[in-house]
Amino acid sequence: MTGKRPIRVLTVDDHPLIREGIATVIRSQPDLELVAEASDGKESIQLFREVRPDVTLMDLRLPDINGVEAMSAIRAEFPTSKIIILTTFEGDAEARRALQAGAFGYLLKTMPPNELVEAIRQVHMGKKRVAPEIGKWFAEYLSTENLSDREVDVLRQVAQGNGNRDIGKLLQISEETVKAHLKHIMEKLEAGDRTEAVTIAIRRGIIHL
Repeated sequence: MTGKRPIRVLTVDDHPLIREGIATVIRSQPDLELVAEASDGKESIQLFREVRPDVTLMDLRLPDINGVEAMSAIRAEFPTSKIIILTTFEGDAEARRALQAGAFGYLLKTMPPNELVEAIRQVHMGKKRVAPEIGKWFAEYLSTENLSDREVDVLRQVAQGNGNRDIGKLLQISEETVKAHLKHIMEKLEAGDRTEAVTIAIRRGIIHL
């Protein structure tokens, strides 16, 4: 890559072994340069300001704030920043949130190193990359309607084992309203009952236990 500046990469992950693995992959490429490593969301924001990387690899689950929140904070300050979410979570809801928030990529940590390197190069050129596994989820749920914020709140309470009356009290809504929300939730998720709705929502990354 003579005469060309290498693509400067910032990695964000709270697991040292993962960071070291990614660092090894990046350092093996003459056109890539690892400029900084962060172990949580707040550190990633600070390091981004300091080093201004070309591409950032951001873990989704971080100990302080999640990767989408960290990315949103960075993009609020640096709107042209190119950030790839790198995660173990395959749910389409997670990916939708990340891409809507401005992620250039949503990739799985199980991908081969050569594909990660290629994704960094493509994102640097302004292209978007989504893992094929996620693409399949998108295709499967393309026509399904998203749950509203209130419906997600209700479903979280169901997942915690609360009954309709308790959910109503906790969310300060009537028991009838809770039932109406549950009806819509099951229709949208194509679930036969509330237990199946919770299972589907967890699998798709709509809620987390």
